Amino acid sequence: MRLSEFTFSIPKSQIAKFPADPRDSSKLLVLHKETGEIEDRVFSDIVDYFEKGDCLVVNETMVFPARLYGRKEKTNAKIEVLLLRELRNEERLWDALVEPARKVRIGNKIFFNESNFYAEVMDNTTSRGRTLRLSYEGDIYKILDKIGEMPLPHYIKREYSPLDKQNYQTIFANPNYNTSIAPPSAGLHFTKELVENLKKKGVKIAKIVITLGLGAYEKIEVEDLTKHRMYSEYLIIPMESAEIINKTLRMRKRVFAVGSSVARALESSVLISGTVKPNKDWTDKFIYPPYEFKIVSALITNFHESDSPSTYLGMAFAGKDNYLKSVKHALKNEYRFLVYGDAMLII
Repeated sequence: MRLSEFTFSIPKSQIAKFPADPRDSSKLLVLHKETGEIEDRVFSDIVDYFEKGDCLVVNETMVFPARLYGRKEKTNAKIEVLLLRELRNEERLWDALVEPARKVRIGNKIFFNESNFYAEVMDNTTSRGRTLRLSYEGDIYKILDKIGEMPLPHYIKREYSPLDKQNYQTIFANPNYNTSIAPPSAGLHFTKELVENLKKKGVKIAKIVITLGLGAYEKIEVEDLTKHRMYSEYLIIPMESAEIINKTLRMRKRVFAVGSSVARALESSVLISGTVKPNKDWTDKFIYPPYEFKIVSALITNFHESDSPSTYLGMAFAGKDNYLKSVKHALKNEYRFLVYGDAMLII
């Protein structure tokens, strides 16, 4: 399969700028992959598609306020910094992106709102990438929480809102895993009430962690899909969660993956026996058609851009024709797209 075989464009009017309120009032397109049947529902209706003994696998990763605006020393030029990940804690080294990159060179210092908090450029990694040494006093995450912004994708054309600190976070977010620059978008539709309704129905919740870094924004740029290389994501599948998932499989019940990253993590942790292993590892697994899923029985996902790896994972799960049919239906029926947009359940 080649990139040009599957393209579509999203009207600006259908790019969601805010999440639905309440979150589970968003639209839900239900695709039955065996028949190609499509249903238009509301996300809170998703409970109807679960049975007792099914398992919902969620991502506990938490988004931190990774976007900073500072001033370059001497010139006072405004610089945008997106912190990607901490490289070495003891040296306070971080991997980051900077804009405008042409103004940021090795040795430069960028000062932020607090006079005792600044970044020194140590190295160039890519055209926009830099290794930064941060200088600060106290807890870096408390500082970032005070002066940083949630790193909304630039396709959301509006002013940043303080509400985004809540909106750009799932209810599953665990402060112990405060390392992502994007939320698992499929998880944004869940409310505590909805999860309680699932539990009452006998659905088990398995919690895993997949850190979402720059890969959350990546696009496929090669025509030959076999040549695409994914950004690596760090995953944690605890023993308890692996046992819940494997018990579900033994009972011949279904495993619902909340988002493409969860699906990738599960499919990257398969034993020869067809079960999931407890795992702490990096994965750069790129799933695209044709692919036989070993663990995932149902996929909850958002509508992504046509050149997104998440789109190709969804296509591998649903089948190319079914997925294209669903996207056309969503465009025609004014579903909202991308991170704050509506959802699709593929069963």
